[in-house]
Amino acid sequence: MTDKVSQVAVTLLGKSHQFSCSEGQEQALVNAVDLLNKRVDEMKRRDTVRTDQNALLMAALHLCHEYQALQQEQQSAKQYSQQLAQRLRTHLEDK
Repeated sequence: MTDKVSQVAVTLLGKSHQFSCSEGQEQALVNAVDLLNKRVDEMKRRDTVRTDQNALLMAALHLCHEYQALQQEQQSAKQYSQQLAQRLRTHLEDK
């Protein structure tokens, strides 16, 4: 059984692009492009970013940094919940 693929037209950096994605993921792709466009616009408002390409790179780096921070937070939360579960098991075994 093959996954169905959809074509999605979006605008990025003021230019139209066509991307493929799994059927049912079209809105997620549009949302991702909207977020990237928003971040690129933020980078362009900075005095140090002069070209679309640099703005795109900076936006991508910022998003990757935020993603890594969220992964670290998730890992910390997972470790904390595992510690709590272990304490609960130990407490219940002691009774």
